[in-house]
Formats: sequence, structure tokens, C-alpha cells
Amino acid sequence: MIALLIGYESVSRLLAPVPIHFSEAIPIAVLGLCVNVASAWLLSGGHDDGHSHGHAHGHGGHHDHADDDGEARQLSVAGVAVTLSIHEDGVPPRFRLVAAGGGPPPSDVSVETIRPDGARQRFSFADRGGYLESRDEIPEPHAFIARVTVAGQSTDAQFEEHDHHGAHDRDNNMRAAVIHVIADAAVSVLVIVGLILARTFGWLWMDPIAGIIGAFVIASWSFGLIRDTGAILLDMIPSARTAERLRGAIEGLGDRVLDLHLWRLGPGHLGAIVAIATESDRDADVYRAQLAEVPALSHVTIEVNRIAA
Repeated sequence: MIALLIGYESVSRLLAPVPIHFSEAIPIAVLGLCVNVASAWLLSGGHDDGHSHGHAHGHGGHHDHADDDGEARQLSVAGVAVTLSIHEDGVPPRFRLVAAGGGPPPSDVSVETIRPDGARQRFSFADRGGYLESRDEIPEPHAFIARVTVAGQSTDAQFEEHDHHGAHDRDNNMRAAVIHVIADAAVSVLVIVGLILARTFGWLWMDPIAGIIGAFVIASWSFGLIRDTGAILLDMIPSARTAERLRGAIEGLGDRVLDLHLWRLGPGHLGAIVAIATESDRDADVYRAQLAEVPALSHVTIEVNRIAA
């Protein structure tokens, strides 16, 4: 609606020019640009004191376990130095435990989470070759005390909830706010350029031309936002590429996907229900491991249907 209004006013002034008070219009446009640039910086996380959580984990082969993302805890349990971290770089969140110095991970390990409301959950671990990984996913939020037990001795580690993976960049509410101020900033730049050219060369038509371009910019960004938000409200498949990648990961094993439902759990998190037909004796854990590489897939329900060879 704003784009249409700006476009209407700009066309009207292009057909019927009006006097422009440059000494007032230019400073106001510059002030508006400064406010919008500052707002965009704040909304994009410029106030976040540098707490960007960069994840760089390899899957299969060599794994870099030196997580410097605020979710790695250095502990000493039963005389063994270990690092406990929460790994969720595009995969369902799980605990990972690795021995200091790259040595073999300890055996007989468990972790119990104790949440502020008193709820407790115990996690057992599987050896993934060089590190241990919890068999179960960690429910949100990730704010709890993790009691690490090795050979009967325990040590506590505190975890706090953070804004992971720039999730706000995929949140349409935040995206709408950012688009709003960036569009305003872009229009302010166009207005300043148009006013300066109009005052310098007497091209009064530059001001409405800048308004028309600005209207197209706002309309384009708004259309993309409305389209993506509409897809969420209509419960459409949030990512056709993710669905194809998920299907390909299963069918790459020689099995067949009978049914696939993919939906959005929240910013940067997808859930999936997959029904699989197979002639093999593979269980659900095999398929979960196969889907661990699919980005943003945070929760998976697997149904395995055995068929005769």
C-alpha cells in the first residue's frame, strides 16, 4: 500500500511539478537515512557484542571438535579432561563429548539434564569414532544443568539458550522489520540523490523519478515477504529443495519413500514425517543418520515398512 501511494504521488508530481524546498527537504532526508541505517544495524544484530555462533563441523571423516561457539564446556570428570558440546549445525541437536588432546573418549558415560522447572532427562552415548554422541535429541530450549557422569563420578556444566545460526534472519517478523528500515533507507538515498540533482541542474523531474524507483523497491521486497509468509500460513512445503534432498538421501540407499510430510517448526527448524518401504533390515536409526546432513531438519519421525524381496 505504501509503494502504491508513493508511486501515485510521484507520477502526479512528474505530470504536474510542484516547488521543492531544498533547504528543508535534503536535511530531513539525510536525518531519515541516518535513523534507518542505525535501525537496520541494530535489527541485524549489531548490538550483539559479537556473539555470532559460527559452526564448522564436518560429517563423516575428520571432525573438528573445537567448538568455539559458546556451547562447548571443558570439564574434568573422574580424572579425565573432556569437552561437552551441543551440536546442531543443520542437524537435530545432540550432545557430543570428546577427550582432550584427541585421545580416545572415555567409556561408561552418561549425561543428565536438569532444567529450571526440575525436569530431568538422561542421555546415553554412542561411539561415533573419535567422539561420543548422545543417542537422543536434546529438546528445546537449551537452558539446563548438564550432569556428566564418567565411571560413577559426576560434574555439572551450565548451558544457556542462545540465538543459534542467525535464526532471526529466517524469522519473518524480524525479516519484515529489517526490510522496512532497509527499504526506507534505500528510498532516503534515492530521495537525497534526486533532490541534489534537481537543485544542482534544475531537474525537478529527478525527485518524482526517485520516488517511482523507491516504490518499485518497496513493492518488490514486500511481495517476496508476503509470498513467503503466505506459504507458512497455508502450510505449504517450506522448502522444495529440502524435500528433494531428503527424498534423495533415502532413495540413494535403494529404498522407496512412500509418504513425506515436511513442515516448519520455527525459524530455521523443519520437522519431517517419512514413511519408507524397504527390502533390507535397516532400522529407523540408520535413516536418521542418513538424514543428518539435511540442513535445518530438527525433528524426524521415521516409519519403516518391510516388503518382501
